[in-house]
Amino acid sequence: MKLILGIGVLVIVFVLMAALTKGKEGSGEGKWPFHARAVLTDVEQILYWRLLRVFPDHMVLAQVALSSLISVNKGVNSKAWQNRIAQKSADFVLCSRDARIVAVIELDDSTHQRTSRRKADEVKDKALAAAGIRVVRWQAVALPNETAIREMIQPTTSKATPLPSFNATR
Repeated sequence: MKLILGIGVLVIVFVLMAALTKGKEGSGEGKWPFHARAVLTDVEQILYWRLLRVFPDHMVLAQVALSSLISVNKGVNSKAWQNRIAQKSADFVLCSRDARIVAVIELDDSTHQRTSRRKADEVKDKALAAAGIRVVRWQAVALPNETAIREMIQPTTSKATPLPSFNATR
């Protein structure tokens, strides 16, 4: 009987310790389970450098949250609309020198064939179109060369924007 009682006490202690340890996992105590990873895949890096060569006088931003690119109009339920774009990002954003968006460039790999991903892409495209932002989609397996990139995007970037001046003595 004492043996059963002893085993029961050990089980209770073990369960309590496991519960306390599990509670600390998400509390910020102890070692955090994160590691660094590359911001861009190999294919995304190829496209990034091509975009920089084709548009040396523009900004090329990568992996930008849609919420940084578009806002909800005043007078509507902004929380509900913001939730539609939450957790969505643009692969690349091409901007003029004054940080105005020229185009969002999406690089679609084989995962974009899945129904859930196609629906997410449709939401992203609708949101960007509603904000008046041009979306260009290319297949990862058939990246355009620099000439094709220039031909597909250049007509919308014809306005020369002077470099902004900054006062470095502030």
